[in-house]
Amino acid sequence: MINLETPRKFAPLVAQARQVAGEVFRPISRKYDLAEHSYPKELDMLAALIDGMNAGSANGAGAAGVRRESATGADHSNRNGSNLSTVLSVIELCWGDVGLLLSMPRQGLGNSAIASVASEEQLARFEGRWAAMAITEPEAGSDSAAIRTTAVLDGDEYVLNGEKIYVTSGERAELVVVWATLDRSKGRAAIKSFVVERENPGLKLERLEHKLGIRASDTAAFRLEDCRVPKEDMLGSPDVDVKQGFAGAMQTFDNTRPLVAGMAVGLTRACLEETRDLLEKVGVKVDYAAPALTQHAAAACLLAMEADYEAARLLTLQAAWMADNSQPNSLQASMAKAKAGRVCVDVALGCVELCGAVGYSETGLLEKWARDAKILDLFEGTQQIQLLIIARQLLGKSSAELR
Repeated sequence: MINLETPRKFAPLVAQARQVAGEVFRPISRKYDLAEHSYPKELDMLAALIDGMNAGSANGAGAAGVRRESATGADHSNRNGSNLSTVLSVIELCWGDVGLLLSMPRQGLGNSAIASVASEEQLARFEGRWAAMAITEPEAGSDSAAIRTTAVLDGDEYVLNGEKIYVTSGERAELVVVWATLDRSKGRAAIKSFVVERENPGLKLERLEHKLGIRASDTAAFRLEDCRVPKEDMLGSPDVDVKQGFAGAMQTFDNTRPLVAGMAVGLTRACLEETRDLLEKVGVKVDYAAPALTQHAAAACLLAMEADYEAARLLTLQAAWMADNSQPNSLQASMAKAKAGRVCVDVALGCVELCGAVGYSETGLLEKWARDAKILDLFEGTQQIQLLIIARQLLGKSSAELR
């Protein structure tokens, strides 16, 4: 049975990640928010340190890709593995800074995509490399199944043509996992992912986006023009299985959505802790043993936000635990992402409101966190798309039946 307390074996990992967040991320957080598109050089040494941690044990303080593994043990009843450990790391690191986490070398969302569906040979070949993920297109944002980028087999290579936007770490990463369709007439089943070398001449950087938040992280737009990719760099099977539909591609989301939910949980906790401290400085202290209605209005509001935070945290840990224990978690991954993303935005804005001028000022980090929060409700599937996925699964409807 799942136990949603932090496993004791992960306590050193959580402590490492919290130390990185507090001693590395927080001090430079505002610096790189103001210096948009500047690479945080302080992260190079940190990345080398995390590589050493990962080499010395199964878990380090980073946010590298996670892989769904078979449960172990005599009764296959419980396993706390890489999905849960990575989510716990992400929560702590995003308590420090979301944009800096996304800027860490070899910790990209593309790494999670590779870990989710790559073969053993591909895992070995791409090990230790930084991978971004390119899904969104100008005409295919929330609906990933509407992807128009094409991949045509030509001898031993696929030729990719299309356009990708909002690629996190697209400029800095060494690899880009590009989603493309083998045959648009066959719909979702024909969508595959390809690992493209960032220096591939057919992968052309169009621009870097200016953003509301996570400014430390670069967000790129690419054009693919006759971009030739070796066929062995396709992730997963080249077969188009109409019966399977989008399931192969969705396995990536089942692993990455809990990670994004973890990012939101970490940022939410940062906002709540900062607000609690600021309120205490002006004499408003939360009494957890007393009913909310008997307390100061600001304290009651904080209690309500903390309840929402706990719900998001528990859903996130559940989704990660299910992945570690080989349980289908598409529903739970979407629930965690939807709840955590929305809670993060609501809590961040609520905390700014409670703290008034102090919360709105650039002298603190609440203002920045409120801007950073919005992306966590958007990428890896927007709030609205998550709710649609949840409704389809609960009602047993297909995408064609419920749009």
